[in-house]
Amino acid sequence: MASLFTVVSQRKPCYKPRLSKGAYIVKKATKKRVMRREWTKAEIKELKVHSKARTPVVKIAKMTKRSVGALRQKALNLGIGLGHQR
Repeated sequence: MASLFTVVSQRKPCYKPRLSKGAYIVKKATKKRVMRREWTKAEIKELKVHSKARTPVVKIAKMTKRSVGALRQKALNLGIGLGHQR
């Protein structure tokens, strides 16, 4: 006599994701922590010099190790223009 319950598989459950051929797992990017630094008087003076010289914002960002957005916000607060195309 056949039992009412049939065993489909005797395998242990696999917790690794099964991937089709050529597929790969994309890991989540770890979020960078925001590190805030105060603006020194020398940095503000340097920003004003770059504003007059019309230095590109990307170059200023690399030199000062600040983001483009941070530079633009500070320039806006100081009331000076920033960038070579303005």
